[in-house]
Amino acid sequence: MCARISALAGLHSITTRHAHAALGAARPWTSLNSPDTLTMTSFAPLVCIVDFHHARGPEVERWLGLDEKTDPAVENEWPLLPFMSLTDGAHSTTEDYSYFTLRREATEKTPATSLFGISCTRQLDSNALIHRPADVTRSTVQKAVVVISDSPQYFGAIKAQLGAVIAAWFAQRDFTDIEILQRFHESLPTLLKNQEAEIDHYFGISLREFIHEFKWQTLVLFKCALLQPKMLFFGSNCERLCMMQFALISLIPGLIRHLQDAADPKFNSYEENLVTPTSLRTSERRSLLAYMGLPLQLFGKGALFGPYTPLQQLDMLADHGTKSYIVGSTNSLLLQQKDRYSDILVNLDDHTISITSASLRNALVLSTPDRRWIDFLTQTVNDTWDESDPSRPKDHGYAGSEEFIRMQFEEYLLALLSSVKCKLYFEKNKDKENLIPDIEGDPAADFSNDFIDAWMKTENFRIFDKFTDSHLFDITDPKHPCSGGLSIEDVQRRLAQQVAEMHLDERLEKSREVIGKQLAVGQKKVSSAFNNLWAEMEAMREAQRAKRESELQNQTTPKPAPKFSKTPDLSQAQANLQAAGTRASAYLSSWGAWANEKKKGWASSRSTSTTPINSPPPTSPPPDFKNIHGSHRSDKSVDSFVAVDAPQDVEAGASLPGGSNVLFDVTEKEGKETAREK
Repeated sequence: MCARISALAGLHSITTRHAHAALGAARPWTSLNSPDTLTMTSFAPLVCIVDFHHARGPEVERWLGLDEKTDPAVENEWPLLPFMSLTDGAHSTTEDYSYFTLRREATEKTPATSLFGISCTRQLDSNALIHRPADVTRSTVQKAVVVISDSPQYFGAIKAQLGAVIAAWFAQRDFTDIEILQRFHESLPTLLKNQEAEIDHYFGISLREFIHEFKWQTLVLFKCALLQPKMLFFGSNCERLCMMQFALISLIPGLIRHLQDAADPKFNSYEENLVTPTSLRTSERRSLLAYMGLPLQLFGKGALFGPYTPLQQLDMLADHGTKSYIVGSTNSLLLQQKDRYSDILVNLDDHTISITSASLRNALVLSTPDRRWIDFLTQTVNDTWDESDPSRPKDHGYAGSEEFIRMQFEEYLLALLSSVKCKLYFEKNKDKENLIPDIEGDPAADFSNDFIDAWMKTENFRIFDKFTDSHLFDITDPKHPCSGGLSIEDVQRRLAQQVAEMHLDERLEKSREVIGKQLAVGQKKVSSAFNNLWAEMEAMREAQRAKRESELQNQTTPKPAPKFSKTPDLSQAQANLQAAGTRASAYLSSWGAWANEKKKGWASSRSTSTTPINSPPPTSPPPDFKNIHGSHRSDKSVDSFVAVDAPQDVEAGASLPGGSNVLFDVTEKEGKETAREK
């Protein structure tokens, strides 16, 4: 954290040695240059009505309080006044404000100078008009009331009354009745006169909102303005666009009241009338600021300030004589040509800063003390932030307030000016030793050497160096408010800030919600998938069960026997047996005759010999038996043995003549009948 928290300490840290050096009468100064010595020329405010004609576009309808033959727009060559008053996209809002600069031509009594306009635009349904003119052909009527003054420092008070007046005028639904506008015009001189000239009047977006939105980049924009590049602001909300620019330049003390050269790059009256201060009153802030060379004139020769700049004014931006500017636009066409019209683009819609110039990018890199200083200021604002009322701290204290922020920037700027003067003094007297014993090294290095080198090439530095004393470091300490090298606290604070900028808590909360929703959806899907799978499995089981039952039912139903069924056909077998019996009878008859002959032969043999005679070997069966065996095949398999006796059916196991038994074996494998003797 910065060692010097209070900004007042920087303004009043003047030692006795410093005071004597500052008040020395031997200095070659001619006069006091306080901010009030260069006030604007007295100017009566102008009020006009701008209308949007369906065929001719924006045009000035009338001027209030002037003769009908008098037209300031013609006298001062303000052809772009209607386009500045009715902004691009104003038809999409109920009410909108725009701020712009105008060039006032020189007269016999007054030199050429800059004027400042504020416009309030509203629209009304054409059908709601009490007296609808014949030339109103559009569905809506769009008009703007414009106030032109010689200084923007009173815009805050003017805006408050202008908004109420135009709302009441539109509520009448009769634009021919302009009495309320005339009374408003008559009250303006008194309104401006009652404002205290000694006090800086700030308006627009608060610095708290500025820092809360841009954080550390606030210091980048501040230092960028000092370098006087081509600075372009873009935003769809015209009022916010203009207010952001006024808030930025208000960080330079006294600049709001010294914008007489802002409307034209050819103007240079500020430098031409500037004198070097001859004395200093340390108890007066204005005297101190003037002695230190403030305000730094950002809008002198070759520079332009246009809070709202219509497309019709782009020719002036591209002119060779226009070296630097701070302008704003609501037209997105400029985004496509940002490389041509800007060195740095500040997009307020998406909160981004694009630096197109490489040299400018290097010069705007913040040093460690710079980052420490702006981090401290940002943290102070965030700690006192109140969502219900962003313009003031939630504890209504001084820390984090508008005045606190302005004093912090004022202290920073005074330290910068003093450090650069000290740097130049050291370079001029580098051969001398121990010039200032209590200052070591180059104090300006804490503000970034690249930035210092770039700033010393600008017009505002040239004017500052020309009209200020070389010993400013005797008035204000030439030291960065947060000087020092990188420390552990810096790293910790930087990490904490980066984590805060990443909004991890919000992202984690959102992530948890998303993950919870996804888990619920996933669980539902998985449960549904399992249910579907189980239902499909049950359906398959039911199908298989039904199939098995159908198969079992088909198996239990009697079917015709196949060709080779194991169940014998008894009628066919009976017929086959009868046929076989007939043939077997013939065979057995012949065989029986043969056997009788053999028997007789055996009997005669036994009678003639006492030794038993063995039976002769078996002889081959007669051919008829083979015929029986080979010619009769059963068409049906008969898995049994059947005994046959000729000439009748032979029962199984019946004895044949000669004591022999004949068995018929009908087998399934061979499909034929066999007879054997048993």
